[in-house]
Amino acid sequence: MANTRTVPSGTPTNVTQKHNKGGIGESTLRPDGTLKVTGEFAYSSDMWHEDMLWGQTLRSTVAHAEIVSIDISEALAMPGVYSVLTYDDLPAEMKNYGLEIQDTPVLANGRVRHHGEPVALVAADHPETARRAAAKIKIDYRELPLVTDEASALAADAPLIHEGRDDHHSGHVPHPNIVHRQPIIRGNVEEARKRADVIVEGEYTFGMQDQAFLGPESGLAVPSEDGGVDLYVATQWLHSDLKQIAPVLGLPEEKVRMTLSGVGGAFGGREDISMQIHACLLALATNKPVKIVYNRFESFFGHVHRHPAKLWYEHGATEDGKITHMKCRIVLDGGAYASASPAVVGNASSLSVGPYVIDDVDIEAIALYTNNPPCGAMRGFGAVQACFAYEAQMDKLAAKLGMDPVEFRQLNAMEMGTIMPTGQVVDSPAPVAELLRRVKARPLPPERQWETAGEGADVRALPGGLSNTTHGEGVVRGVGYAVGIKNVGFSEGFDDYSTARVRLEVINGEPVAMVHTAMAEVGQGGVTVHAQIARTELGVTQVTIHPADTQVGSAGSTSASRQTYMTGGAVKNTCEAVREALLEMGRRKNGSYHPAWAHAELLLEGGKVVTDGGEVLADIADILEDEAIDLELEFRHRPTVAFDLKTGQGDGHVQYTFAAHRAVVEVDTELGLVKVVELATAQDVGKALNMLSVVGQIQGGTTQGLGVAVMEEIIVDPKTAKVRNPSFTDYLIPTILDTPTIPVDVLELADPNAPYGLRGLGEAPTLSSTPAVLAAIRQATGLELNKTPIRPEALTGTL
Repeated sequence: MANTRTVPSGTPTNVTQKHNKGGIGESTLRPDGTLKVTGEFAYSSDMWHEDMLWGQTLRSTVAHAEIVSIDISEALAMPGVYSVLTYDDLPAEMKNYGLEIQDTPVLANGRVRHHGEPVALVAADHPETARRAAAKIKIDYRELPLVTDEASALAADAPLIHEGRDDHHSGHVPHPNIVHRQPIIRGNVEEARKRADVIVEGEYTFGMQDQAFLGPESGLAVPSEDGGVDLYVATQWLHSDLKQIAPVLGLPEEKVRMTLSGVGGAFGGREDISMQIHACLLALATNKPVKIVYNRFESFFGHVHRHPAKLWYEHGATEDGKITHMKCRIVLDGGAYASASPAVVGNASSLSVGPYVIDDVDIEAIALYTNNPPCGAMRGFGAVQACFAYEAQMDKLAAKLGMDPVEFRQLNAMEMGTIMPTGQVVDSPAPVAELLRRVKARPLPPERQWETAGEGADVRALPGGLSNTTHGEGVVRGVGYAVGIKNVGFSEGFDDYSTARVRLEVINGEPVAMVHTAMAEVGQGGVTVHAQIARTELGVTQVTIHPADTQVGSAGSTSASRQTYMTGGAVKNTCEAVREALLEMGRRKNGSYHPAWAHAELLLEGGKVVTDGGEVLADIADILEDEAIDLELEFRHRPTVAFDLKTGQGDGHVQYTFAAHRAVVEVDTELGLVKVVELATAQDVGKALNMLSVVGQIQGGTTQGLGVAVMEEIIVDPKTAKVRNPSFTDYLIPTILDTPTIPVDVLELADPNAPYGLRGLGEAPTLSSTPAVLAAIRQATGLELNKTPIRPEALTGTL
């Protein structure tokens, strides 16, 4: 899988010029890589304690109902059962939790609001005993009317998912079943509409996607002698978990000690609480360690999903191809609880225009409360749904104007200095036109010679793959393009910061740096990059990464493409402070012997203090001797502000990142089968701290975008609001046979405001990969295809 690394001449950069082996810019290997591929890595589901119990959650079998009664007597009577807990057994006054809005009950309180909601907990001495005991709990439900879509949610007589909301009367949230609403108004759409020579509109439907991480939710809670609890868990945000867990346990935060255990993927699905509180409650109730591990079926109910969406767009353009205006309405289904829906709405609205210059916009985005499964964070976070729709609109406009779809996009592409619909100025490179140029210029994969393939054809390369359903009959090729814009970091005035502790000392005669953060390593490679930064800034070879826990300050969430920027920035800043402390120590000890200590720019390279001219002044080990330098500092990005609730104006984002894709597909038009042959991509990463990790992240994000384009969707029965496919048998994700060649073209245009000039990169590939695949299928079939994922019946007209 090819990649090129391009740094145009004259590109501004604030990258350090230190040259230390294993430092930034090198493709150093992951310290956990070999263990993971050999099966020796310890994930959270592998944890064990000699006298531990097993926890089990009983979940509702209906989506909306009053709990008339709960009978736990048979479960309690089973041998091996230590505890059964319901809402009435919760120990603290606070019984709800939530990322932004504390509306999620620890256990259902008299009412269930979605299929699979936790109702009771069991602790037993064997996992099978716990499962059987949970099955013996008898619950009498009285089913209530369902809210499943916008019409049923906003009807005048709609059942309220959450009564007593105190913000809907303000006008910002006009109905209590709306979680959050964000309009963005800029310019005058009606006047701009008069200048349009062509107008296109479209309605688009985006399905509910699952994060589909391979490591199920799991953790181990161990009660402590001080009445607290130690929790070892796979999560994305230790300190956010802590702030939600401690109040419902009735404990101060210092008595809930959290340590990150091995995480088997996340993609947003571990940003919310799953089993953490339940394990702690059972551990404190039994005074024994309790382990909870979800099976795959329960995992589909144990975490939030990507918001399904309905999107309506209108665009106008002049005959020479300039976009005049854009109107859109985005409706996100947030499910039964708020989770991250308010922030997802903010992203979907503020990025709904795409990476284009459009001065006149009228945008509205809302998230609804319904009785569908709760939805929250997933890679791309609201920008994915918007990109799917606005890129389809770009193709419609280009076709109506008779223009090349790439040239049309380039004509309207934003650049540095563009003003976003929120009024924010894009103040770093925005190479949208260049990214499009690069993916278009890449040679196309060779056409398959179906008529001469005969019996020797490799069926794995055909639409339908190993199902061996076609040998080329009715197969046509299509090519499609898309480009997207994604924000990096937490936005809208959130106090986004990260903390790093760095210790420099001599061990066995060699200087060693220890880096301690609360960053959740979920596969993104932060543990690799942190060591690279420490080597670069401190000139050492040996770097130890301390396990992530809550004994150090917060690192924020491993989400929003923010960890390399934020926690990497914290590590960099703290290392710089440690370096200055070391140099000051050296000046005190050696300054009188060599004037360069006072006058030259000093660097740390190869375990030594050197001048900028290369003269060695001292060994780091000789300066430290038996002392250690140990510092902990916070890093914050430049401030953001909340979007105005009436106009959407405000500098709400920290940084923007861009990616473009070109998809090549082959479609069997008779059977409705699709083979994605290639998904070429180009992305600006600012500065590649580790090119191997960069390419891996881009290819991984691209593959998730491919999944939601052609196969991934959680199916919720509209009549019952029950999930119909909670398994990897029925919820399909791309395998190696579905994943095409993904050539990657990496640009490095430094952002002067970011550490090392880098850009967060992990989410952007999920935006444009999906609409590129859809565009290619449309080009091959001539069908409009306004819903994702594309299913065979949509291609064969059998809907």
